[in-house]
Amino acid sequence: MIWSLILVPLGMAAVVFAVPSNRWRPWLLPLACLGHLALVLVAFQQPSLTPRGHWLVLDPLGKIFLGLISLLFFLCTFYTAGYLTKDRDQLNRIFCTCLLLSLSMMTLVILSHHLGLMWVAMEATTLTMAPNLYFHRSPRSLEATWKYLLICSVGIALALLGSFFLAYSTLQAGLEESTLFFDDLMRQASTLSRPWMHAGFILLFVGYGTKMGLAPMHTWLPDAHGEAPAPVSALLSGALLPCAFLAILRIYQICVAAGDAAFARQIMLGIGLLSMATAAVFMIRQRDFKRLLAYSSVEHMGILVIGIAIGGWATFAALLHVINNGLTKASLFLSAGNLQSAFGSKQTDAVSGALRRLPLSGGLFLAGFLAITGSPPFGPFISEFSILTAVFSTGQYWVGGFYLLLLLIVFLGMGASVVGVVLGKGPETAGKAPFQENLWSGAPILALIGLVLLLGLYLPAPLENILHQAAAFLEAGR
Repeated sequence: MIWSLILVPLGMAAVVFAVPSNRWRPWLLPLACLGHLALVLVAFQQPSLTPRGHWLVLDPLGKIFLGLISLLFFLCTFYTAGYLTKDRDQLNRIFCTCLLLSLSMMTLVILSHHLGLMWVAMEATTLTMAPNLYFHRSPRSLEATWKYLLICSVGIALALLGSFFLAYSTLQAGLEESTLFFDDLMRQASTLSRPWMHAGFILLFVGYGTKMGLAPMHTWLPDAHGEAPAPVSALLSGALLPCAFLAILRIYQICVAAGDAAFARQIMLGIGLLSMATAAVFMIRQRDFKRLLAYSSVEHMGILVIGIAIGGWATFAALLHVINNGLTKASLFLSAGNLQSAFGSKQTDAVSGALRRLPLSGGLFLAGFLAITGSPPFGPFISEFSILTAVFSTGQYWVGGFYLLLLLIVFLGMGASVVGVVLGKGPETAGKAPFQENLWSGAPILALIGLVLLLGLYLPAPLENILHQAAAFLEAGR
């Protein structure tokens, strides 16, 4: 079962690559992702999936991330099928193949319980996503792709060095041989050499934090999100960034088990606030609404690490926010893709009156804005407010005040652009645009917003149980 989660999308990638029809190839994507989602649901019924050797394990923490990326890939590839068939002359073999390879490698990241294997899988996600960033073959997309490869590769290299430091800390502790197995590191955490463990954590946090989009290592993210096709941007923000976050959580767990969580929490809290502040500054008067959403991702990655740094109830809220942010951001990028197709631009000066031109996409884009800025009754309001209450309950009032101030700046800065795009008068030539909303372009976004609204009104018992199990698993040893 656990191998099938990796091999099914990998095998379907080979099938997609072999299909000769440029027209029918995209329709295999949602079928493959539906198969992956079905396997994930079956896997969730098992108490534990651990093959011999403990290289791959589906633990409570992994279930949250695996369920999220599988659902996002299914909905985004449903959108992708319609997206690619609009231009049948453009070759999509590499694009479709790389999407399924990315799903396989992200699954491997989540299941890996060996830090070396996790590093290999994380690097593989970088390589499999890169060709899709260059799908439009424009000079700006080429620049964004090289920037993505260069900065993320430097980050991944730092993470590799951090993994070596962590392994060396076991030798300095007097153990017979070094190990990168997660379970072994957790079991031996109290005996690890603190200086080497601290150095390893910093390098791993910076390295995977680069891939996660934390400031100041975030500089690849606005360009990549801004130039990538809409479904790729949605998966970058909703699936790839959470995978990097999970890698950081794995390292954080080792610090918790070693009784040195305070060291990690201080770093995470500082970088989290810096990420929120950086995003808030760059979102003010931002003219490119896809870059605006990219900076929103930087902000929410900061919120996630702040929640983990606070601990306690905020840990549960941060894990819930992984889901809320992933679903909401995917809906925003997909609806932004529809707006860009209809108006032929992603500049706020050229796009306005979207609610009249595209009632469904414009309305969902506005709903996504309200959700991502923490407005009730959407899911992000619950998770962001829970993190805030946890901050104040620990007596860190200056952190809570700064957190609230940054949320207000983000709301005002993002709102100024979104309101103009959605509610403006609209250009005179808008009615001549060839794009028309249909089932493929609207249904996935509607489903995503519907789920975000549901999580704001009601948290299903099975999901709540998984979140509690994951939070307890993460905090074990605190």
